[in-house]
Amino acid sequence: MYKCLIILLFLQTAYTARAQFNDTTNYHVIYNSTGSVNRARDGNAYLLNNGLRFEVKKKSVAFNATNSWVYGKFNGDLTNNDFSSSIDFNLYKAIPHAYYWGLVNYNTSYSLKINKQLLAGGGIAYSIYDRPNAYLNVSNGILYDLSDINTNDTTREVYNTYRNSFRVQLHFVIGNLITLDSGNFLQNSLNRKGDYILRSTFGLGFKISNWLNLNSNLSYNKISRTQSENLLLTYGLKVEKYF
Repeated sequence: MYKCLIILLFLQTAYTARAQFNDTTNYHVIYNSTGSVNRARDGNAYLLNNGLRFEVKKKSVAFNATNSWVYGKFNGDLTNNDFSSSIDFNLYKAIPHAYYWGLVNYNTSYSLKINKQLLAGGGIAYSIYDRPNAYLNVSNGILYDLSDINTNDTTREVYNTYRNSFRVQLHFVIGNLITLDSGNFLQNSLNRKGDYILRSTFGLGFKISNWLNLNSNLSYNKISRTQSENLLLTYGLKVEKYF
């Protein structure tokens, strides 16, 4: 049911976006492939992180579709099999340096004990600092969370809640060669004390050509409801194309 809903929403939004945008629209495709491998006397470990993002943007609106998959093993045992798919949009018709946002996000995560999770909602964002090569942005909104999780090794729980979603995001480009990106989310349940989601990412990229970058990424995720967390450090290549 979750996957069917995501596919239907994606097709509906993609069709609407195609009909709405004209020749002045900018398109951007990004593919990330990063990973790490460790072979030692005491064991073997590897981690693969793949992501695909499609962006459509014009002056008044932006549409983004993102898919990511993290897979890893340690000494033959599964450590990560984490999938995320999201659709989001921004409407730039609010006060100066502010915009409205909407989001639909579907997740599964072996490492965080999430069998299925659907997040949907919206809010408003404001850019404290806003330049072509640098910005600092904060946002807040409300998300509906429908989750199927494992609270421990033997207990499975299906529940729903509304969450306040607060985000701080920054982006800097140095000399058109080095890129710094960071996104930090705190999503507290509005009716469940102690129920929160914490996500933090930091990315560093070095430009090799107009379409190829050497990229590294550090991400931390914590789900209080499942008492699970992960810390991922990956590195590899990012391919991007504007058209």
